[in-house]
Amino acid sequence: MDWRQIESIAPRAYTCGYCGKVAGPNQGYATGSTHDRIYLCTYCGKPTYFDGPLATARQVPGVAYGNDVDHLPTDIEALYREARNCMAVSSYTAAVLVCRKLLMSIAVSEGAKEGKSFMSYVEHLAAQGYVPPKAHGWIDHIRVKGNEANHEIQLMDRKDAEELIMFLEMLLKLVYEFPSRVPPPPPAS
Repeated sequence: MDWRQIESIAPRAYTCGYCGKVAGPNQGYATGSTHDRIYLCTYCGKPTYFDGPLATARQVPGVAYGNDVDHLPTDIEALYREARNCMAVSSYTAAVLVCRKLLMSIAVSEGAKEGKSFMSYVEHLAAQGYVPPKAHGWIDHIRVKGNEANHEIQLMDRKDAEELIMFLEMLLKLVYEFPSRVPPPPPAS
């Protein structure tokens, strides 16, 4: 990218909301009378806005919560990315609702029939061994939080959304990423 009239500004370390890398640029744009700054990522060159003093500034775009997971089916990957990106804009109730939908989609991807109850998807994942024995409480936690977000007039908070995304990240790694890393068995002789 060819940014014009860039100036040297106080350096700032942050995780880029576009490329996900930790950057520490000292170039960008600053306002004269406030602490507002636009930094240009040293990796991807895209702009990130900070609105205020270093300790309290809001970052736009924010950073998606959680980590990438490899070898996901396209629709599962899109939902997981959507839930993580909801966190970047403080849309916690939306993140919880997407997590609920993601859990249903994982179950269908792994053989559950479409159009069933949410509980049937939870039971399918457990019965098929996708949920470790000590993690059954997490599945129920997603059900409860998803129901609260979906059927009640109750806003979810950051902690609610972070917990669900963290659990789903682990589940996605168990169901998709780790199995794809196992080397194939040697050919039969």
